[in-house]
Amino acid sequence: MMRAVWNGAVLARADRTVVVEGTHYFPPESLHRAYFTESRARSLCPWKGIARYFTVTVDGDVKAKAAWRYPHPSPFARRIKNQVAFGNGVTVEEVVTVEDAEEAASEDGR
Repeated sequence: MMRAVWNGAVLARADRTVVVEGTHYFPPESLHRAYFTESRARSLCPWKGIARYFTVTVDGDVKAKAAWRYPHPSPFARRIKNQVAFGNGVTVEEVVTVEDAEEAASEDGR
């Protein structure tokens, strides 16, 4: 399981993400929407298309351009359509559950 964390809050949590160029893209339904506000900021990636940004607010602290998505990606990047990536100080980390650890231990003991 992957999660995105900033300022002590879990912004998103997903069993699966899409990884492109080392960046994890989370499904939109995995976001805790109360933290997110659409931004007017945009940027252009030559092969992915135009990114739209989110501002994240946690306990009154604001982080601009903390997350982004490609609502209309190029055909080369269609796997990440509307998936959300994080940056600008947001930590993306793998969470190992007790069940994951037990399963790994049993596989090692074969």
